[in-house]
Parts: sequence; structure tokens; C-alpha cells
Amino acid sequence: MDVYHLPVLLEETIEALNINPSGIYVDVTFGGGGHSRAILEKLDENGRIYVLDQDLEAVQNVSEDERMIFIHSNFRHLKRMLRVEGVTQVDGILADIGVSSHQFDKGERGFSFRFQGDLDMRMNQAQKLTAADVVMTYSEDELTDLFQNLGEVRNTKTLVKCICEGRLKMKIKTIEEFIHCIESVIKGNRAKYLAQVFQALRIEVNDELTALEEMLNDAYDILKENGTLAVISFHSLEDRIVKNFFKTGNVEGELEKDDYGNIYRPFTIITKKPIEASQAELKINSRARSAKLRVARKSEE
Repeated sequence: MDVYHLPVLLEETIEALNINPSGIYVDVTFGGGGHSRAILEKLDENGRIYVLDQDLEAVQNVSEDERMIFIHSNFRHLKRMLRVEGVTQVDGILADIGVSSHQFDKGERGFSFRFQGDLDMRMNQAQKLTAADVVMTYSEDELTDLFQNLGEVRNTKTLVKCICEGRLKMKIKTIEEFIHCIESVIKGNRAKYLAQVFQALRIEVNDELTALEEMLNDAYDILKENGTLAVISFHSLEDRIVKNFFKTGNVEGELEKDDYGNIYRPFTIITKKPIEASQAELKINSRARSAKLRVARKSEE
């Protein structure tokens, strides 16, 4: 369903995966299913694609094809969930780790400051913690760390002081109430500022960076030798994690050596620089502007 979410960097991603028609592939961020259907088209009767999404609404986009198997799960549980399906090794893995257009455009999901609705931001609506809970219950130090590190907000201390004072006067439950609370401290470009603030809350609510690290470790374990891992990220924090992991096998980017001084190279990096959207794609999908595709192939042991 293209109206659900336009797949970003579609042609570049499919080309990079170098699909084996009889292979097993995983899309760990199924969403609207655009990438997955493109992979499915290249598979023969023996090929399989397993698709994961923690948002149960995504199940409506699953193709009526027995070669596509939907798994309702956060991608941090990738290895365990595939084992349940009897799968221990795969040929390729795709992760498009941005929020889908569908999630952004539903005001009641609370992902965007452009709409009215609850301050929610849960990708998995079965979980308890919401963005409103974070705003109302986190300590001043926790909020400061959150907006500084996850949102890179310039006037973090002023913002946090405003939130802490505001929540004493009223219970903040909606997007409108939250924006009203912080309106007086918005600095610079209003849309950019709010985007940074909402990004920080969303990452915290969904524990996105830790989940990404766990998924990458699982992905390495289940990839066959020469198997391909393609990751599309949308902000610098994610991109740095992916870049470091491809280079060193850990998210900190620390080089490891064996007893003989040889540097551990877990992947052959296919994209020396990340692939970005073409001008032609940006004309039809402005949300692709910040997308970065990195691709690596698991090294032979």
C-alpha cells in the first residue's frame, strides 16, 4: 500500500541486496511492505521473506503469498523469532529504521507535532510507556540527558526547566498541551526545534538505539557468509551506530585485534559513503531527504 508508506531508496536497496531467487531474506521493519514486495518479486518458489514489525497495523500490508511470513515483533528479537520459525541462517537482511508515513500521519499515534492527539509515540501500542509518561515522570536530570543526547536540542536546560514547571501546574497528556507548555522556549526555526524535541521523546519511548544495537548483533549472527545487510537510517545517531558496527562489529567503533595483531573485520563494506536519495526521488517523497543507506557483506570466517 503506497499510501501507507513510500519505500525509500527502493531501487538502490534491492540492487544492493543482490537477491538470490532461492534465498531467505528478512525485512525487520516491514511497515507498508514496499521493500518486501520488491524482494518477493525476485524470489522463485523456493525463496522466502520473513517480515517483522512491532506495529500490528502493518499486518494489513502482508501479501497473500505463502513465501511472505509476517512476525509481530520488535526487531531486537530478530534471532529468537526466526528460530521459532525454524530459520537459523539467511541470505540478506533489510532494515529501514525510520518511522513510517502512516505512523506520522495518524494524529492519534502522537508522532508528529503537526496534529492533535495524545502524546503517545508508541510503535508497539501494547507497551505501557508513552511520551506523556516520559514528560510527566522523568526527573530533571533524565529529561536533560534525553533532550541533549537524543534530540541534540540547543537550550536543553531551559526546555527541561519549562517542562518541570509546567507539569506542576497541569497534567500534560496531549500534543497540544505539550507544545503549549514549551512554546515560550522554542528557539530558532520552530518546526526544526519541535522535530528535535519529538525525535528525542520517540527514541526514548521505543528504546530505539538499544534495539538497533541488539538487532545488528542478531543480524550478524544469522547472516550466512557473504550475506548482505542493508540499513536505511534517518538521523545521525542511528547512522553512526550502523557505520561503527559495519566497520568494527561494535556500536562504539572500537577496533579489535586478534593475538597476532590482525584487525577484526566483520564485514566487507559495500558503501564507502552512504547512498542518499536522488533528486528524482525527492520530488515525489520529500521524507527521503535525510535517508542514508549503508550496505555491508558478512566476511568469510
